Amino acid sequence: MESINEFFVTLSSWLWGWPMIILLLGTHIFLTVRLRFPQRKLFMAIKLSVRRDKNATGDVSQFGALATALAATIGTGNIIGVATAITLGGPGAVLWCWLTGVFGIATKYSEGLLAIKYRVRTPRGRMLGGPMYALERGLGWKKMAVAFAVFTAMASFGIGNTVQANAIATLANSSYGISPAITGAIIMLLTGAVLLGGVKSISRVCSALVPAMALCYVLGCIYILFVNSGYVWPAIKLICTSAFNPQAAGGGFAGATVMMAARYGIARGLFSNESGLGSAPIVAAAAQTRNPVRQALVSSTGTFWDTVVICALTGIVIVSSILAYPDISFSNGATLTKTAFSKIPYVGTPLLNFGLLTFAFSTILGWSYYGERAVEYLKGEKWMLVYRIVYILATFIGATASLSIVWNISDCMNALMAIPNLLSLLFLSGIIVHETKKYLWRGRLDREMNDEEIEEFMRQRQNNDADS
Repeated sequence: MESINEFFVTLSSWLWGWPMIILLLGTHIFLTVRLRFPQRKLFMAIKLSVRRDKNATGDVSQFGALATALAATIGTGNIIGVATAITLGGPGAVLWCWLTGVFGIATKYSEGLLAIKYRVRTPRGRMLGGPMYALERGLGWKKMAVAFAVFTAMASFGIGNTVQANAIATLANSSYGISPAITGAIIMLLTGAVLLGGVKSISRVCSALVPAMALCYVLGCIYILFVNSGYVWPAIKLICTSAFNPQAAGGGFAGATVMMAARYGIARGLFSNESGLGSAPIVAAAAQTRNPVRQALVSSTGTFWDTVVICALTGIVIVSSILAYPDISFSNGATLTKTAFSKIPYVGTPLLNFGLLTFAFSTILGWSYYGERAVEYLKGEKWMLVYRIVYILATFIGATASLSIVWNISDCMNALMAIPNLLSLLFLSGIIVHETKKYLWRGRLDREMNDEEIEEFMRQRQNNDADS
């Protein structure tokens, strides 16, 4: 097992090294420029996200699709991950993380657009989509589509399930002395109660849970910044200056370099908001929307909330706490986060625990949908119930087992998901521009798309499956 673990550690460090960071960030910048900075439409996108498109086809509301995507995206990485980036790259990593989120809005927009453009309708009327359909329908890359679906299904059991359940169980045990077996049983029952109801059940729970947990966390961070008010502006200046001159941070960050700040900040931003990973468009395809651009705009807000808001707030909270309490340990991200939040009387530790618990559970729910759709693409609708049962049981295993190797395997699967998805975005960028011009640049956001070609593709695929 040690040899296998070392293999995946090496593979993960290679996959998530500079080539992947350059590919991801390069795609962000390329799409931002080619789409004429879609970030400018952010306020329009936020308005669309809270409106129901009543006359449109789909399984869940636009907000429900966004909430489900955010449920999977907003997780422990927004809290512990940001602190880890600061520990390894210095305070300047926060600025690089934030910039990655700003440019990543264009990529998330593009993913959402392709998800609607190439989605299909099942005989039961459900909408299916995501990078596997864009790869197959848009580029004719069937094998690449299958590979993406396989990596997604595998990743759902890792980063989306067992490691999240393990994080919840570890926190419950260390903070409240609750046995991991008890925590695992509770997680399993709660997950089962939601998942057996299908996508609409997941969407309803996420639509209620995500805004509540995000609001509580943001308000808590604002309170902490109020307590640290004398150090907030110095923290912001330190974040900006040390992004290009890490030596300005001094202290425990004396060994940091500009390359380290950029690498860890960019990697954390990319890993946190999942722009380019290909996960969010899977649920975006189920949204009730009248054309691809409307849902693309709604999807793009996910990166804004995840990275531009929550990760940035977390970073400022931690850096201001470092300045306010110089005795904070820099040994690792988890220790840094816990110590920083515990310095705030009464609300610090409960706030951190609540954020970690709810964020981790919501990630379990969101990723269950991604994995289910991937399995359905590979094996058909008949395997959905089997997947749900195995996924529910996996939460108990995750809560009670040691999962260091699972983390490393999951990191590899996520990187392998990103590669075919990014290729589809780059090779289909002309289609993305065409659709954007058709609906957004010409002021036709209320125009409905033609579903005839979607239905025709589904009929052809069913006939091919029958023949084979």
